[in-house]
Amino acid sequence: MHLKVIKSEQDHNQALARLDTLMDMDPAEGTAENDELEVLALLLQSYEEQHFPMDIPSPVDAIVFRMEQQGLKNKDLIPYIGSAPKVSNVLNGKRSLSLAMIRRLSKGLGIPAEVLIQDSTKQEQFDQDTDWQAFPLAEMRKRGYFADFKGTLHELKEYAAEIVGCFLREANLETSPQPIMMRTTAHLRTNDKEVDPFAMLAWQARILHLARSQKRLPDYVSGTVCQSWMRDLAKISWSQQGPALAVEYLNRYGIYVVFEPHLPKTYLDGAVCLAETKHPVVALTLRHDRLDNFWFSLMHELAHIALHFDGSESWYLDDLDAESSDPRESEADALAQEALIPSAATPNGLPTDAAGVEALARSLSISPCIVAGRARRQEENYQLFGTSFRSEKQVSKILQTAGHICS
Repeated sequence: MHLKVIKSEQDHNQALARLDTLMDMDPAEGTAENDELEVLALLLQSYEEQHFPMDIPSPVDAIVFRMEQQGLKNKDLIPYIGSAPKVSNVLNGKRSLSLAMIRRLSKGLGIPAEVLIQDSTKQEQFDQDTDWQAFPLAEMRKRGYFADFKGTLHELKEYAAEIVGCFLREANLETSPQPIMMRTTAHLRTNDKEVDPFAMLAWQARILHLARSQKRLPDYVSGTVCQSWMRDLAKISWSQQGPALAVEYLNRYGIYVVFEPHLPKTYLDGAVCLAETKHPVVALTLRHDRLDNFWFSLMHELAHIALHFDGSESWYLDDLDAESSDPRESEADALAQEALIPSAATPNGLPTDAAGVEALARSLSISPCIVAGRARRQEENYQLFGTSFRSEKQVSKILQTAGHICS
């Protein structure tokens, strides 16, 4: 018996010929010829695995093979794929397998998941223990979060892992809600309300998508936002177009401004983060669509940039109705208040009469709605001044007219 490692095609052909000869001999177990047959078979297997690897079957081929093995018919796949038309479309290559289908097929028919997936992105999503159905899919679809998806809500739910996963990846957010809510660079200001982390994550991704869709701004220079800069910004509020002019003001200095309504169970007034380009992004929900609330929310988020950004922070997420024991929130509140109405300008407190509001606003070159809003909050009397200095729905109208938000 003369055996050697198979290294070439010629060696391979000679080994195959010898294997045929030995198999025709049908040697008895324990003989030299049988030992040679077994060793030669191993050598051939090693060579062929290296030089003639078998392609992984396509997902459809794997399913059809398993159906033939188990004597299954198309209708037997309905529990795994969902309906007779879906089964037909999958087997005809007209519909891709969703991750939910893959999980059911792998568990129910024993087909390896890697055979059914064959896509590195899908493999990552398959390995994650994320409840994709927990995202507010109906609301996200209604608001146009998935611009390229034209299917039904039922289809969105079936392919939620792929569609939502792609949406989050393109925003450079983790696809698991837990890490982003718990990491130290994500700061959430809220009371004891039950915040939905899936809705929060979806909203954050939406903000980054909207910021990215805007024209590229000049680079932001660290240290630009400070109390005097914010005070100059506050004076823009005197104009009837103040909110629109504020957006242009921030853009000029490399700060993106995004308006996006909060999602259910997020309770957000605003947020600030760093985009991947290192531009600050200020996001406002206009949850309370009033001039005083707009200007305070804007100043609060800018205060976080002035006081707390060192280039490593990711998000400050703010429910401004919530009390907070975090000193960073108290600092941001104080700077926002000082930028709008300096304490030196009100040594005797805020006015509680209309004439006083007008006079103070004129002296500070700010909107009287800001002064009145602060006085109402301080006095805890939201009927103060009656119908004067009311600005409900005014901000959204100004921004719509200027093209900063859609109608």
